[in-house]
Amino acid sequence: MLSSLPEMVSPALRSPRNTLAVAATAAAIGGIAWYLLRKPRPSLEDLERARREELASKGRITDGSITETSEGHLHHSAETEETHTTPQVIVYNYRIAGVSYEAAQDVTTLSDLVRDIRTDLPVQVRYEPHNPANSIVVAENWSGLRLSADTPRPILGIDRHLREAHGD
Repeated sequence: MLSSLPEMVSPALRSPRNTLAVAATAAAIGGIAWYLLRKPRPSLEDLERARREELASKGRITDGSITETSEGHLHHSAETEETHTTPQVIVYNYRIAGVSYEAAQDVTTLSDLVRDIRTDLPVQVRYEPHNPANSIVVAENWSGLRLSADTPRPILGIDRHLREAHGD
């Protein structure tokens, strides 16, 4: 193998140790590139869930109001003979440091948490302090929505564990 190297390369660089080091480095770079190109990418749903979890745990809270909700699904409960509406998108606005923001959140995957929301009352909005346009009104373990009086608020986060421990 050393005989195939050009004569212009100095003898010190043509040593077996240096040739082996170059080959090992090339193999390592190739292996890292292969791993990065082949590793599974998170789905859009996973990315959105992670964004909601991050905002729910570390975001700041401000007041806002719902401006509209999209027409959602009707759910009929056979046990209580009631019909609930579930929006697919909630459009809301809020104000931070004199700047007004309007945002929309797709809530189709959070249907149990957004059933029978009250659009006539203020809501709480969680936002990222360094990017206030990144915000939510509901997540799996937090909700800033007001529900109608006849719909109990879902048990979220640690409250669920405390209620289960006390038998409530």
